[in-house]
Amino acid sequence: MKFTELGLSKPLLRAVSEEGYDTPSPIQAQAIPAVLAGRDVMAAAQTGTGKTAGFTLPILELLSRGKPVKSNCARTLILTPTRELAAQVEASVMTYGKYMNLRSAVVFGGVKINPQMQKLRRGVDILVATPGRLLDLYSQNAVRFDDLEVLVLDEADRMLDMGFIHDIKRIMHVLPNKRQNLMFSATFSKEIRQLAKGITKNPVEISIDPQTTTAERVAQVMHPVDKKRKKELLLHLVAQGQWQQVLVFCRTKHGSNKLSEYLEKFGVTSLAIHGNKSQAARTKALAAFKDGKVRVLVATDIAARGIDIDLLPHVVNFDLPNVPEDYVHRIGRTGRAGAEGEAVSLVSADEFVQLFDVEKLIGNKLKRVIVDDFEPTHDVPESKEAMRGSYANKPKRPAPYKQQAKEKAKQYQKDSNKFRAKLETEARNKKKPKKPKTRPFVKASIKEKWANRSEKENQEARERSLQAKEGQRRSGQSPWNKDSDNEGGNKRSNYKGKNNNFKKPFKSDDRRSADESAPFKKSPYKKPSGNPGQRNRSADGRSGSSAEGRHSTGGYKGQNKSRPSGNRAGGNQASGNRAGANRSGSGRSAGQRSAGPRSSGSRS
Repeated sequence: MKFTELGLSKPLLRAVSEEGYDTPSPIQAQAIPAVLAGRDVMAAAQTGTGKTAGFTLPILELLSRGKPVKSNCARTLILTPTRELAAQVEASVMTYGKYMNLRSAVVFGGVKINPQMQKLRRGVDILVATPGRLLDLYSQNAVRFDDLEVLVLDEADRMLDMGFIHDIKRIMHVLPNKRQNLMFSATFSKEIRQLAKGITKNPVEISIDPQTTTAERVAQVMHPVDKKRKKELLLHLVAQGQWQQVLVFCRTKHGSNKLSEYLEKFGVTSLAIHGNKSQAARTKALAAFKDGKVRVLVATDIAARGIDIDLLPHVVNFDLPNVPEDYVHRIGRTGRAGAEGEAVSLVSADEFVQLFDVEKLIGNKLKRVIVDDFEPTHDVPESKEAMRGSYANKPKRPAPYKQQAKEKAKQYQKDSNKFRAKLETEARNKKKPKKPKTRPFVKASIKEKWANRSEKENQEARERSLQAKEGQRRSGQSPWNKDSDNEGGNKRSNYKGKNNNFKKPFKSDDRRSADESAPFKKSPYKKPSGNPGQRNRSADGRSGSSAEGRHSTGGYKGQNKSRPSGNRAGGNQASGNRAGANRSGSGRSAGQRSAGPRSSGSRS
C-alpha cells in the first residue's frame, strides 16, 4: 500500500514525499482511513512506529475541508504528557502541513504565558498542549473550545502514570460533546480502557504487536554487573565501542546528575535532562546532542518522552524502569523509521524483579552477556523458576521441631494472658489513699499545746487575753477603739504596726503653738505638700478658723508662696491683697526658718 491510496490531498502527499516516505507503516495504514471516516480510534503502538503521522496526516486533511477558525478558538486539540513530546508533535504538524493554509500552536509550562496568549488571539486550527498549561490558559479566557472538532490523547498511558487523570477530566467537562476522539497508547491496560469508556464512542481498536516493529530492528542485550560498578562499565562500553551518540536512561533525577558528572570527569562530554531542569536548558541540551556536540545524554523517563533523533544508534538502560511499559518507550528511541539500533541494559542482582516483568511484557528473554573484568559478585537468576530452585535443596525443619515450636508459642500466649489478667485484677482492687482530715498547713505543735492544757489553764489564758485587750482600749492604744473621742471623723487611727503609738486626734478648737517642739503628725488621709517639720499648721489640720478668718502657713524652701483662706462672711481673705488688677502676697522667704503667723491682707 502507498500513501497515494489513503485518500490524502496533493499538498500532504507532496510534504510526505519530501520527507522520503512513500509506504505507510502498519499503524498509519490502519489509523488514517479510520480517522478520515470520522470514527473514534483507540490505537496501541509503541514509540517509533510512526503513530504521530498516523493522526497528524488525516487531521490536516479534515481541517483543510472545513471552515476557517474563529478568534481564541481551536479546531483540534492534541494533549501530550511532556513538553518535549508536545514540541515534537507540533514540529510534525508544521512539517506535513507546510503547503496548507492552516495555523498551529504549541503551549506548555516552563515558559512565559503571554506570548502563548497572543498567539491564540487569532485562533488556531491545531493546538498542541500539556494539560496544566492548557487549564491555565482556559482560566484566563485565552482559549475557547466552541468549535472543537477533534480531540487527540497522545501517550495516554504516560498521562495516567504522571497523574494527569484529574486534569484530563476537567478538560473533558469544558469540551463540546460532539467531537471526534483519538487515543494513542503503548498498551491497552485496564486503566486505559476505563478512561476510553468515558471519552470515546464505539471506537475502532488498532493494536500493533511490539515484536513485529521495534524488537526486530533493535538488538537487545543485558549485561549483569554489580550495582557499584555500573558507572565503570558504562564508561568502558562508551570508550571501547567508540560510541559517539548514546542516550542513557536513569530512574531518578539525582542519579542522572551524578552519572553525567562522572562521565564529564573522565573526559566524556555529557549532559542531563530531567523535570528539574528549565525548559531552556532541556532544549539546549537536546539540540547539542542532536548536533553531535555531546556524546552522552542522560535522561529520565518523563524527560525522554518526545525525543526524536534520526538514526540514534545506542540506548542504555542504566537502571531498569519500575514500570515495564517504560522499557518499550526507552528502546523505541532507537531503531526509528526502519533503522537499526542497539539497546543495552545494565542489570544488578537487586533488579531481577524488574527484569522478569520486562521479559514477560515483550515476550522475549534478554540475552545475557558478562563483560570481562566486570563479573558480578551476585549472579542474576535466569528466571523466577530458577530463583525458586536455588532454595530447593535447603533442608526442611523436622516435623517434631515444628510441633514443639507451636506448643511453646501456645504456652507463651497462655502465660501472657494470665499475667495480663493478674495485673488488671490488682489494678481494680487497689484502694485509693484517703485524704488527711486536717489541712496540711495546720501545725501539730499548736494543736498539741492546747490539748495538753487543763481546762483551768485555758480559762486563765482567756481571761488574761481579755484583760490585755481592755487595757489597750482604755489607754487608747487599740487600733479598733470605737469609743475614743474622735471628732475629726476618723473612725480608725493611723495604725502602722505593732510598735506604733496610737494618738487621739486633735479637736477643732485646740491650737498648737508654733513654739511647741512636738513634731507634726501626717494625716493618714492627706499627704502634706511640704516638710512638716519646717512649717506651722492649724491644730485641726484645716486651712484656718471659720470664726476669725485667719490662717498660718509654713515656709517653703526655695520659694515664696501664699495660700488663700479666711472668713467668707466677713469678706477677709488671708495671704493676699486684691486691689484692681494688682495682687500681692506675703510670706517668709526661702531662708527663713522661724515659725510664726504671717500677716494677711484685706480686699477692698
